[in-house]
Amino acid sequence: MSPYITDAWAWQESWDRQQEAYLPDREHRFTAMLDTVDAVLDGRPPRVLDLAGGTGTISLRTLARFPEAEMTLVDLDPALLAIAHASLGDRATIVTADLGVPDWHATLPHREYDAVLTATALHWLPADRLGQLYAELRDVLRPGGVFVNADHMPDDTLPELTKRLLTRARDRRDARYAAGATLSWSDWWARAGADPALAPLVAQRQAIYPSGHSPEWNPPVSWHLAALTAAGFAEVGTVWRGGVDAAVAATR
Repeated sequence: MSPYITDAWAWQESWDRQQEAYLPDREHRFTAMLDTVDAVLDGRPPRVLDLAGGTGTISLRTLARFPEAEMTLVDLDPALLAIAHASLGDRATIVTADLGVPDWHATLPHREYDAVLTATALHWLPADRLGQLYAELRDVLRPGGVFVNADHMPDDTLPELTKRLLTRARDRRDARYAAGATLSWSDWWARAGADPALAPLVAQRQAIYPSGHSPEWNPPVSWHLAALTAAGFAEVGTVWRGGVDAAVAATR
């Protein structure tokens, strides 16, 4: 167990429930992502990079699907990384790195990965940096490896329907908050900040992000496909869609 936190599974469950308020089909996208990984493996255990992995959500599900997987998790948030350390133990290599800078991959334990997976995280990066990161991720993959990004990626051919879907989702989420069915993002962080083990790490997080993350930037799926193509991937496309969210995949 991590020296920072002893109730890792309770915090994992709490994080999952908070995230599911935003993403009711969250597990469906993870299944689609892991199906995509499976398609490039030829039956061997994968080496997977969990990018902006937070508490280890993707790593835990990857290990449940592929018990012999070799996992690396990268993130910058000290509080979420403490939960990941406590949950994953020695089943993953955990790296602290800032995806906002080009040398973020210098401390990775491997030169090449079979798959790079990320979900609901890269919308914090501005357009120019995300385009650069896509090119950097191509170089982290082995030939034939796959990158999958699941995030808020509206269909730009349905602008008015997308607005209605977002409104309906917000109303359902607000109703759950009002009924106490789940915690909001801010409530979850308030609870973490009040926990004796996590409080110092939440304070560190606030020093890293003094005004919070950068504003969310959620371009349509077509932007991601164009950026991945420009980054030099061999094939790009959409492997999953749920409402205004999607998962794009790109193979080297």
